[in-house]
Amino acid sequence: MTAKLDPFAAAPGVMKPWFAASTTIAASLEPALIELIKIRASQVNQCANCINMHTVEARAKGESEQRIYLLSAWREAPCYTPRERAALGWTDALTRLSEGHTHRAAYNALAAEFSEEEQVKLTMMINIINGWNRLAVGFDLWIEPAAAKAAA
Repeated sequence: MTAKLDPFAAAPGVMKPWFAASTTIAASLEPALIELIKIRASQVNQCANCINMHTVEARAKGESEQRIYLLSAWREAPCYTPRERAALGWTDALTRLSEGHTHRAAYNALAAEFSEEEQVKLTMMINIINGWNRLAVGFDLWIEPAAAKAAA
């Protein structure tokens, strides 16, 4: 697959602040949770680039193979905490918003596990990864995780 364009070269004035916002928001909650959210949204969006990148990053941050493999079936897998389940449910609800407004139940679970500030941070992270997914899928991007880390 060949990328249609390099968004960083084509529009550096908006891509640099987008990347900075992404980094700031990702640092606002626990790293393991952030990686689970990034992987899950990328699975829903079928973004191979981001699934590849964030599974590598999750492993580097200590995430187990079992939890990475089971993420696509997180509702049935017993290895996620209530906090992680609430975040994953919120991720699914917001990522699939066009499929129907199922976010009310997801929000109730979220509110039970996350402070209002954390809810905003998590929602921003879900928005950011969905944006990255759309950039990667839309422009056929494929960035090896080592190259992305070096570029950062």
